[in-house]
Amino acid sequence: MFRFHYLLLFRRLRRHRRQFSSATTHPLELPLSHPIYIIWGSNTGVGKTLVSTGIAASSLLSSPSYFHYLKPLQTGFPSDSDSRFLLTKLRHLFLRRTGPRPSLSASHVLLNASSAVTGNRGNDARFPEEENVVGGEGIGSSRLFCKTLYAWEEAVSPHLAAERESGAVEDSVVLETLQRCFREVVESGVGKERPEVMCVVETAGGVASPGASGSLQCDLYRPFRIPAILVGDGRLGGISGTISAYESLTLRGYDVVAVVFEDHGLLNEGPIMSYMRNKLPVLVLPPVPKDPSNDLMEWFEGSHNLFSNLREIMVSAYLERVKKFHDMPRKARDIIWWPFTQHKLVPEGAVTVIDSRCGENFAVFKAQSTEVVAPLFDACASWWTQGPNAILQAELAREMGYAAARFGHVMFPENVHEPALNCAEVLLDGVGKGWASRAYFSDNGSTAIEIALKMAFRKFSVDHGLVRNCLEDTTNERSTELMVLALQRSYHGDTLGAMEAQAPSSYTGFLQQPWYTGRGLFVDPPSVFMSNNTWSLSLPEGFQIENLKLGNITFASRDEIFLKGRDTSELAAVYSSYISKLLSGYRGSNNIGALIMEPVIQGAGGMHMVDPLFQRVLVNECRSRNIPVIFDEIFTGFWRLGVETAVDLIHCVPDIACFGKLMTGGIIPLAATLATNAVFDSFIGESKLKALLHGHSYSAHALGCMAAVKSIQWFKDPCSNPNATSGGRLLKELWDDKMVHKISSHPAVERVVALGTLCALELKAEGRNAGYASLYARSLLQNLREDGIYMRPLGNVIYLLCGPCTSTDICNQILVKLYKRLEEFSGSNN
Repeated sequence: MFRFHYLLLFRRLRRHRRQFSSATTHPLELPLSHPIYIIWGSNTGVGKTLVSTGIAASSLLSSPSYFHYLKPLQTGFPSDSDSRFLLTKLRHLFLRRTGPRPSLSASHVLLNASSAVTGNRGNDARFPEEENVVGGEGIGSSRLFCKTLYAWEEAVSPHLAAERESGAVEDSVVLETLQRCFREVVESGVGKERPEVMCVVETAGGVASPGASGSLQCDLYRPFRIPAILVGDGRLGGISGTISAYESLTLRGYDVVAVVFEDHGLLNEGPIMSYMRNKLPVLVLPPVPKDPSNDLMEWFEGSHNLFSNLREIMVSAYLERVKKFHDMPRKARDIIWWPFTQHKLVPEGAVTVIDSRCGENFAVFKAQSTEVVAPLFDACASWWTQGPNAILQAELAREMGYAAARFGHVMFPENVHEPALNCAEVLLDGVGKGWASRAYFSDNGSTAIEIALKMAFRKFSVDHGLVRNCLEDTTNERSTELMVLALQRSYHGDTLGAMEAQAPSSYTGFLQQPWYTGRGLFVDPPSVFMSNNTWSLSLPEGFQIENLKLGNITFASRDEIFLKGRDTSELAAVYSSYISKLLSGYRGSNNIGALIMEPVIQGAGGMHMVDPLFQRVLVNECRSRNIPVIFDEIFTGFWRLGVETAVDLIHCVPDIACFGKLMTGGIIPLAATLATNAVFDSFIGESKLKALLHGHSYSAHALGCMAAVKSIQWFKDPCSNPNATSGGRLLKELWDDKMVHKISSHPAVERVVALGTLCALELKAEGRNAGYASLYARSLLQNLREDGIYMRPLGNVIYLLCGPCTSTDICNQILVKLYKRLEEFSGSNN
């Protein structure tokens, strides 16, 4: 039996004072059990509904199958209803082939404003056009399901209709309603083969037409990243419109499977196919009769083969996509060498297949009970680089596309281009404000450190008379072996020079770096952490603490740790004495050419918070000895710690500072080493040999500079980042203080550090369960992934990183899930 199920869920929405969150309350999963496609138009009036109807006809009239048609947004209702059009045409096509007349019965499903949120049935005006149509015998058990989700009476753009009719609906509500419809698609296909069920989602107007909230529809539906069919335009001007629509979709990461449009006799397919370079099929429909009385039955019959071809393309692309998802883990294990990964410890099924990213979420393939592409919150901020929400991600794609088209890549020495100049100005007026005067660009954090070390050593050598003013090449002369002053647990990158400037660790042993010698004096710093609801100070051996009061080693609040007034405390004097004695007793102290440290937070060393007072005293001591100071802000910079730069927490400035990672929003590698004029002047002379002979082919590449300027300005502006306060210098508190305290008191937790976008905790562990090589946290992290949170440990230290724009609601939800899993983890390890 061939059945038509036609249901219009019409929401007459009244504007409420209540504000809806843009974030959805449930994960937006795209089922992969059957093909789901989204139908886009290069403009309004190009025949999207004709194409949807043709695809439905090729599915239902060729073999027994189920077809779901979803129209999320409809204007001009009830006089215009795309769902009703599709239903009517399919019913007539069915009758042409079968003969029996279907019976009709009215069915009204109307929801008011509150129903759009709660899902309860309302009592607004009725529209008799809504029907539940049941067909007769003749074509197996095919079924058609048509749904219109939200509709407005005026035939204008959805955002304008919603405003005029006081019927606003948030993006999150539309997406959640669509998600429920996808579940129904899955339920209807239980026991059926993959191609026997198909769903199409038809958009309203063009690709960039606004939805009901005002968001562009190409942004509105992006969290699902549904494979697309683009209905192009065969009319005059249609070549440009079709190509623009295609670029708008691909710029946002959509996969366009085919382009189809009506033939208007202008041969638009030629230029469009040339532009596509045969990357995807371009199908041309016969001209549509213009006579309003024509029921289009002959046109649909004549187009049947073309629509069948289109459906085959859609099914084939869907099957290939699912096959790739299943094959990728095996292929990856066979040919890829992952960083920081012991391949022997990666079990079968543990490889995460990432289909895409949308804002703060990965979209990952899951193949458990049902195949889906599901969101996974990236709590590693993709190795500490990411910051954009979905809106900024699209903005960055556009900025970088412009830069690539305008500049490609251009070499940098003695040249300037607008993105590099703008980026340098933004850096010096932001993270370098008040101390830096020069910006030196490189390609990643580790190389930025290498550059900083060269700068510092030259400055030290000039100040201490180790460099003679000459025009000769003296590169082979080594009158002095310069060292660094650095901290235990430090990490400054994986290049050879950067590794020499960090303390011995798992990263520097003979297995990893046989050349490593550790050219420096490495000081064990005091650390600060929360445990059992209290912020405490941990002093390493060697400090004289007998006469210190309890108030010196515990703090009433985290803010107290960063008070400049601590400079006059007893502890400051202890620090000063300790550092002075340490330097005086070090036989190579006269050869210490630089202090290098990660301000406040040591990242790869275990997410330790170093007492900012100690670092400030250390800087002051180096100043008194004319030792240049380097801040490694590759991890800590750009609001990672809740401030634009850690200078605002440590209350002292460096001579040189390195920035990267979050600088570009994490979209592309770029780094910068900022320096004072005094550092710059130490490289000025009559000979090129005195210049800084260091550089990279991609120094100051335009794509990175454009992304950096856009990201920094976005993070700083309260209009684009609701977390920004104090003129963009600070972020509001992101992690719920009560939950942080609760976690710090958990019996499985040794210590907690929560600051800015970071919330880290060390699990209590002993022996092989402790340290960087520990696998102790594996089961906990696996459970958190099941909760939609992607984390990667540092041994028995686990951490959460969000972005500067992440909402506090999301952060709090993550903490709640973490605590729940800690309870289970604690019970299983007792």
